Amino acid sequence: MAVPTQSLLTLSTLLLAAGCATQVDVNAAPTVWLMGEVHDNPQAHKARYEIIAGKVKQGWRPAIVMEQFDREHQGLLRTAQDECKTAVCITSKPWVEKWQWELYEPLIQLALDYQLPLLAANVSRDDANRIVKGGYSAALDPDTVAHYELNKPLPTALAEQHRQNIVEGHCNMLPPQVAEKMIPAQVARDVWMAKVIEQQAEQRDVVLIAGNGHVQKDVGVVPWLPVTLQETTTVYGFIENSQAGGSKQFDVLAQVPAHPREDPCEAFKAMMKK
Repeated sequence: MAVPTQSLLTLSTLLLAAGCATQVDVNAAPTVWLMGEVHDNPQAHKARYEIIAGKVKQGWRPAIVMEQFDREHQGLLRTAQDECKTAVCITSKPWVEKWQWELYEPLIQLALDYQLPLLAANVSRDDANRIVKGGYSAALDPDTVAHYELNKPLPTALAEQHRQNIVEGHCNMLPPQVAEKMIPAQVARDVWMAKVIEQQAEQRDVVLIAGNGHVQKDVGVVPWLPVTLQETTTVYGFIENSQAGGSKQFDVLAQVPAHPREDPCEAFKAMMKK
């Protein structure tokens, strides 16, 4: 990894580091940053933006690969980036998925201002549902299934970690058989993000913008990257102070104050009752 030992950094330390970004070595091996998020935490978004912007303003020109855009919209995203001068112009397009776009718009604006490619990397909800019902081949092409050996059982540790994450992420309320069917959908998202990153890394450095679960080193995108690319990959986790553990999952761990929100488990419990 680009950062050999895990570092625990505060928000202020990360912002200071962003302001001290060094000149980029354009002849170096491709650099990949996997940068996580708590989707609705503004301070985590701000900290991540400042790190990326600090280096871009020093001359870095990575591709920005985003979970927030579904892969089938790549052509539309490319056209929008060519036509739009503002981030809002892109995020207001009718094909754009529902996210808290005000949190992502500074980064998208940075991409527009510095002509950084934006890449759509998510397997859509519809495709994920197809995979839940019919397996990987229901939504992934045969070459991808073969290349990543998705026609074979997952390694036991990887499957178990996915299972645990899915169960905990759904408030420990999912029936076991449902959680089991959801594992391939999560794997498909990680695989597709890894595929986009690998393709882009042949041409330039890459930054992935995705939830913390997708950038965890033992269960997210990393296991699906080529070993040579893993060696130049740095994993950033942005977690809230109230969240325990996780330090071994990231090369750089930034802790930010918890964002006030309603208990998602209460909403999930109500949905399950229906």
